Amino acid sequence: MVGIERGKALLDDLIEKAGGCAVVDGGFATQLERHGASINDPLWSALCLIKDPDLIKRVHLEYLVAGANVLITSSYQATLPGFLSRGFSTEEGELLLKKSVKLAVEARDKFWDAKRRTPGNSHNRALVAASIGSYGAYLADGSEYSGCYGPHVSIDKLKDFHRRRLQVLVEAGPDLLAFETIPNKLEAQACVELLEEENVQIPSWICFSSVDGENAPSGESFKECLTIINKSNKVAAVGINCAPPHFIQSLIQKFKELTGKIIVVYPNSGEIWDGIAKRWLPSKCFDDDKFEFFATRWRDSGAKLIGGCCRTTPSTIRAISRVLKNDS
Repeated sequence: MVGIERGKALLDDLIEKAGGCAVVDGGFATQLERHGASINDPLWSALCLIKDPDLIKRVHLEYLVAGANVLITSSYQATLPGFLSRGFSTEEGELLLKKSVKLAVEARDKFWDAKRRTPGNSHNRALVAASIGSYGAYLADGSEYSGCYGPHVSIDKLKDFHRRRLQVLVEAGPDLLAFETIPNKLEAQACVELLEEENVQIPSWICFSSVDGENAPSGESFKECLTIINKSNKVAAVGINCAPPHFIQSLIQKFKELTGKIIVVYPNSGEIWDGIAKRWLPSKCFDDDKFEFFATRWRDSGAKLIGGCCRTTPSTIRAISRVLKNDS
């Protein structure tokens, strides 16, 4: 078994060993800020790749201790144009991208080496997913929640935007690739075509955001979006990230009807991000107890990977992990 099939088998095996539903980590920038990192910046959590890589590793370890089976790298907003605009060379930018994978792999290996030697260890060896944020995340103008990239953004422009970052992250050797907060059909298609063109041999997931609980942020139906993704054998899982948690159950049910692929969900806490003012607005929020309560419902509806996104923490992941373990 080689390439993509081997990667998919690793993911299937992880899910099976976790009792049918594996746990993805939680909010990364949220946890960096809790440790005092200042990341109100277009590079967001990628800023710590430059300023404080040890803190990134520490946060990865905190999520592993909390029960995460999948670590997502700190590369969501790490783009080569973003690094270039800050005065880094292309080579330096590429090294920072690779570093995001290296730090997650080192944290995973350190944790696993310790656990493997522990009698009665109930942990599984975690997988590392390299995060690839949407074009809107790079623009840092909130368009990953509107899907409005304007008339000048073509599929070729999106492929060119993602191509080199994808190549560099693949070279770094993660177990999975995670395309995150994709807001429209065009970018989903760009991701699928790019995986084919580059003949990527690492399985991917593609996650959309949703602002109405029914459709992609662009207003396009998930049926349209998933029809494209279903044709790709490079994409192992599809789902939703960084959407309010009260949308998740009905979206899982919808996705279950539209695809045979693994379903992954990692919602935010329910607070609303103001992309213009760059701050979180207070709103109806899920606490850890609610995540614990709904995690089993999401699993029973068909999700096989469950975690948290913005404003969730290791204690959220601990609650999800505990309830899924006890209930499987």
